[in-house]
Amino acid sequence: MPLPYASSSPSPVSTPTVPSRSLSSAARWKRTARVAGLLALAAGLAACSGVGTLNALTPRSAAEVDHGVAYGALPRQRLDVYRPAGSAPAGGWPVVVFFYGGTWKSGERGDYLFLGQALASRGVLTLVADYRLYPEVRYPDFLKDSAQALAWGLDHAASLGGNPRRVFAMGHSAGGYNAAMLALDPRWLGGAGHAPRELAGWIGLAGPYDFLPSDNPDVQSVFHHPDYPPDAQPVGFAHAGAPPAFLGAAEKDSLVSPERSTLQLAGRLQATGVPVTLRTYPHARHTTLVGAFAWPLRGIAPVLDDVAAFVHSTPPARTP
Repeated sequence: MPLPYASSSPSPVSTPTVPSRSLSSAARWKRTARVAGLLALAAGLAACSGVGTLNALTPRSAAEVDHGVAYGALPRQRLDVYRPAGSAPAGGWPVVVFFYGGTWKSGERGDYLFLGQALASRGVLTLVADYRLYPEVRYPDFLKDSAQALAWGLDHAASLGGNPRRVFAMGHSAGGYNAAMLALDPRWLGGAGHAPRELAGWIGLAGPYDFLPSDNPDVQSVFHHPDYPPDAQPVGFAHAGAPPAFLGAAEKDSLVSPERSTLQLAGRLQATGVPVTLRTYPHARHTTLVGAFAWPLRGIAPVLDDVAAFVHSTPPARTP
């Protein structure tokens, strides 16, 4: 089956090897059994309304939620705000604006209640944004929507209890592409009256960063096949001065090549001196990488812990 985003020629990139602690045979067996059980649960959830089940199992106490807040005039230019429970800390909460995946053809902000609640439980003010999808729009209109949503987050962070100098773009899969383009290519935030230098950082999970030309019909239709637009891939915008990045990938991702996309982009950013936190997850798959934000699946990958640590440890943007 062809990969929806990446094609067959990954670019080589070196990545540090993290030594693992030795475990006894019994401990290894218990860990393997636990992961196998979680993967079976994930498969079962995917077979029976998936994210709806994760949302149904998600506690609602971590955040106060404002649904359907308009960041533009069009019906899909809406976002949900997850404000952490309790009082904001001095200076305000860090802010994440999240974009979901779905090959730029599907997705709803309400599907990601589990993620909004998870990040809010770690003291992160979280905005989950809709954006227009194909066939209503093609590239680059969904980037213009995403830029408007991120600009709304920058403009309203303080009034929501957030810190406007600690705003992060974040996305999974196609949404990871959106986040990368907003953070690396100044055209998009510039069109919304802002600039990437205003971001404290950005987070990409299993995003396609080098994937054109593509042999997948879904991607082809979105990106004007065979007349692919120039300058449409994040790998072309790795440059010194870009915001710090967290790049996460499932080691066995069969949809987006981690070597061609995540590892290659990490290498290019690091070569320019941009701080990069790179994490690969041996037990996650493309969809369970984001599913692991939900408490029933957190044993698959510590992605919530890693993202929260990155957000809280990254210094504020130097430019307000």
